[in-house]
Amino acid sequence: MADLMVLCSTTPEMQLRLSGAFDVVYEHDLPDVPTWLDEHGEDIRYILTDGHLGLPSEVLSRVPNLKAVSSYGVGYDAIDTGKTNARGIPVSHTPSVLDEEVATTALLLYLSVMRGFVTQANHAKAGRWETQGGLPLTRSADGRKIGILGLGRIGKALARKLAPFGAEISYCGRSIQDNDYQYFTSLTEMARHVDVLICIAPGGASTHHIVNTDVMAALGANGVLINVGRGSVVDEIALASALNSGALGGAGLDVFENEPYIPKTLREMPNVVVTPHIGSATIETRRAMGALAVDNIVEHKASGKMHTPVPECIHLFN
Repeated sequence: MADLMVLCSTTPEMQLRLSGAFDVVYEHDLPDVPTWLDEHGEDIRYILTDGHLGLPSEVLSRVPNLKAVSSYGVGYDAIDTGKTNARGIPVSHTPSVLDEEVATTALLLYLSVMRGFVTQANHAKAGRWETQGGLPLTRSADGRKIGILGLGRIGKALARKLAPFGAEISYCGRSIQDNDYQYFTSLTEMARHVDVLICIAPGGASTHHIVNTDVMAALGANGVLINVGRGSVVDEIALASALNSGALGGAGLDVFENEPYIPKTLREMPNVVVTPHIGSATIETRRAMGALAVDNIVEHKASGKMHTPVPECIHLFN
């Protein structure tokens, strides 16, 4: 009987390794997951999921002998670690291996918004440069004051990538760090100070809609908002309103509140660049993420340990 249930998409390399260590059942092969679990859930010892799908309560409640959960991604707010901890079930994720790639995505969004790159490229590809002339001038991406919400591993990688652009870095987070960047306890105050706010904060109740109307107003009519963290961090209704009224200058978004849905207003605005959650979506990075996700669950089966447990679960290994 299957001892591993896979809820997320996997690569052929992952599937090969998993089949060598487990008896695997894939959710996409099951016509009715709850019914199947009612019959076979007692056999499931491990679950492999991702940060978007998480661990649905209807699955967790049907696997009484679950030993560990491995998440293919760095974000894990869709997994209720309070419930898994209560049952002594450790959860792992895949940090570090995607830091550089997500930081590069944030940088690309920043440059694209500042220089109107998508609009300019579409103008040229449609042949309108020849018939209508050039578009209005854009703004320089050099020498800007940039605030980072969430100066973790990805935030630090982004700060390094911004250095050649002469950026003045500020940050807002749970605590002050040992660096030369300016620290703000108030997100609104930081937004008032900077030209660009880049969000790399995790999801969850503590950050839900933390980027609200007040923060956007503080950024101002020339301000730019970039989000590569979690869609729930930004109030999308307030964002659309601010962009529509001119209270905010532009936005670059790789994450959204109800993925894969992107509000039509955001998709159609010329001063907004949207991408379909591609922060870590390169062959090299996804390969590294997949390898670590499998490493975590294979290691737990072999030794009871995990390479990269989420912070809330570290105490389960002490």
